Amino acid sequence: MFELDFYGTLVAASLVLLLGRGLVQRVGFLRAYNIPEPVAGGLLVALVLLALRSFDIRVQFDTSMQTPLMLAFFATIGLSADFSSLKKGGRVVVVFLLVVTGLLLVQNAMGIGLATALGLDPLMGLLAGSITLSGGHGTGAAWSATFSDKYGLASAAELAMACATFGLVLGGLIGGPVARLLIKRAKLHSSGESTAILPKGFEQPNTERLITSFSFVETLALIAVSLLAGSLLNGALLGTAFELPTFVCVLFVGVVLRNGLSALGMYHVFEREVSVLGNVSLSLFLAIALMSLKLWDLAALALPFFILLAAQTLVMALFAIFITFRVMGRNYDAAVLAAGHCGFGLGATPTAIANMQAVTQRYGPSQIAFLVVPMVGAFFIDIINVIVIKLYLALPFFVAL
Repeated sequence: MFELDFYGTLVAASLVLLLGRGLVQRVGFLRAYNIPEPVAGGLLVALVLLALRSFDIRVQFDTSMQTPLMLAFFATIGLSADFSSLKKGGRVVVVFLLVVTGLLLVQNAMGIGLATALGLDPLMGLLAGSITLSGGHGTGAAWSATFSDKYGLASAAELAMACATFGLVLGGLIGGPVARLLIKRAKLHSSGESTAILPKGFEQPNTERLITSFSFVETLALIAVSLLAGSLLNGALLGTAFELPTFVCVLFVGVVLRNGLSALGMYHVFEREVSVLGNVSLSLFLAIALMSLKLWDLAALALPFFILLAAQTLVMALFAIFITFRVMGRNYDAAVLAAGHCGFGLGATPTAIANMQAVTQRYGPSQIAFLVVPMVGAFFIDIINVIVIKLYLALPFFVAL
């Protein structure tokens, strides 16, 4: 057993990012299908670690920084959300939210139906639906406890983590190919317009940005305040009807800070610097999350459960191609939105951003996509998902269990 401490894990994550960049630059397949660099590097390392287990060699990472990095990323999403910009994209946000809600309903219906057909507990199908796929590890952990305590579902926590892990991997793998298919088939092109709809940091992560030590500290302070206040808000909401995941609270505080300080004329957020810190947090979070994946947990899934998750992946791809793309306008922005939808429809919002970055770096900018996906994928989806899950559990089918 090799145990890497905080510093060793940080070095490993940095090397994974460099490895991912090298792979994408040199392997035509990865580049052609817009596989995000953290996904390419992290997944390769995870596969190597899986192979090493056969020789009884194991590596343990210190993942203590993973959650702070994720929260810092969501804080920067909030700090980048300008109300005046959101007004301009308001209709698109609403339409995309309706599309996302449709997927939640489809995922749960598919999960329950397939689980029943395969002889599994229907609750397992619900667990392998929007709870873990659109909800991610955090939502999966929360609901698995409910399923174990209230419904007596055995190994609910383990199944939830395995499903969420499966979704994280596949969400980062299918988004780029889906966008490529849509762009090539419809011969789409980016408008390339530069507008004030959105800060361009997350859209163009490799753009050089001038910063100073003082401005860096200012932005770091805003992120730190968002993390602290968001964590306190999460603690205050625990056990209430308004309970939300910590990252949603952090994002909300970031939005309030950004727009409150601006409205008072006290401070204007340095968007370029926010985007730099956000992209660093995003890249390191994904690198740590993917290189520390326990792929052997996925290999241990029973065949019927694996079939269920594979079907959910296919449904996500088809939904993105035939629903998300068409409803959102059949244009280049819609194709980028489809890639982002694959990211958080199976995995998480950071995966969605990475998918869209991989696509826009190859085909050109899509400002509306980088406005809509972070807000819907990081904020609204968790609220809607809770409502959808509770509606399914209120069905007579589950009430009788």
